[in-house]
Amino acid sequence: MLTSYAAHFDTPAGYLDFARFGPPSRDAVAATARAMEDTARADHTTVDRLMRAEDTARDTAARLAGTDAAHTVLLPNASTGVFHAALGVRDGVVLVPRSDFPANHYPWRRSAHLGRATPRWLDPAPGAGVTPELVRAALTDDVVALSISAVDFRTGFRADLAGLREAIGPDRLLIVDAIQAFGVADLPWGAADVVIAGGQKWLRAGWATGFATLSDRALEHLEPVLTGWTGVEDVGLFDGTEHPPAPDARRWSMTNLSPVTAAAFAAALELVERHTVAAIEAAIEVRVGELTEAITAQDARILSPTIPSHRAGILSFTLPDHAPELVAKALHAEGVTPTVRTDSLRLSPHASTPPEATERVTAALASLRGR
Repeated sequence: MLTSYAAHFDTPAGYLDFARFGPPSRDAVAATARAMEDTARADHTTVDRLMRAEDTARDTAARLAGTDAAHTVLLPNASTGVFHAALGVRDGVVLVPRSDFPANHYPWRRSAHLGRATPRWLDPAPGAGVTPELVRAALTDDVVALSISAVDFRTGFRADLAGLREAIGPDRLLIVDAIQAFGVADLPWGAADVVIAGGQKWLRAGWATGFATLSDRALEHLEPVLTGWTGVEDVGLFDGTEHPPAPDARRWSMTNLSPVTAAAFAAALELVERHTVAAIEAAIEVRVGELTEAITAQDARILSPTIPSHRAGILSFTLPDHAPELVAKALHAEGVTPTVRTDSLRLSPHASTPPEATERVTAALASLRGR
């Protein structure tokens, strides 16, 4: 456990569901409360002052992604970013894993229905994820982009972003949904043309937070179909004419976001930057390793990659002869919160997760094996 980081949270010891939702820090909660209290006493300075949180959050997100504010835009969630990207591809084929979370499916389906880009579905081997070899085998001249998750939501498989960039070459777009990785996995984000993340999971910023980064290649090739009134030049000039899209990542802005959620996002990102992604990632890997040993000792079948460099913070498993809902009931009895699927369970610890969590999981599974 990263003690200095963990001191900012009140999350119960047995909470192991960060891949679904990351309970925010006291810092983010306090920032939200302060912003809301300010709105209750609004005067002529309030709105402009609160909106500065958006600049702070954008600047910090940009630094963590290895880029700058001109290439970064805040978003209300990750799905909005994927829709921006999908509708921005004018035509051609986009490679998309069939195994990805549906948030990376529907934007491309909608794009195809509109006569724009068409998805071609990739079928990774179970537990293997999208590899450069799989992508190379699917490449044809009409492929213009690859859209993938940096970390697989089911198994925690970590994509080789540098290898995937090499596989598709310099002229195709690499679009990455980073919601299961950003802030907790030190990946080469610069290999991607588009990086999209929501803040409600591993970044622990709460709902309605997120961002995207766009490379120069993305700004050049993605049509700004969903640009709104806040994403254009001369945004404060209301003259009844159509203004051209902003030249930078601001073109993905549709309207003003909540300065309250921006304040929470800024606080959450600052916490990650202060404690460093490398330290947070290392602490999570320790806990994943302990949990792996614990559930293996109880004869669980591991569905996630077993090599640490191939996985992130997600550990999926089944317990032979025990339905997932029955295993979940035993875990709940020990104060453990997993993700429960119809065919498996998922444990996802964070850097604040104490060793006690592993002890609780061991006790829960042992109670089932003893029946």
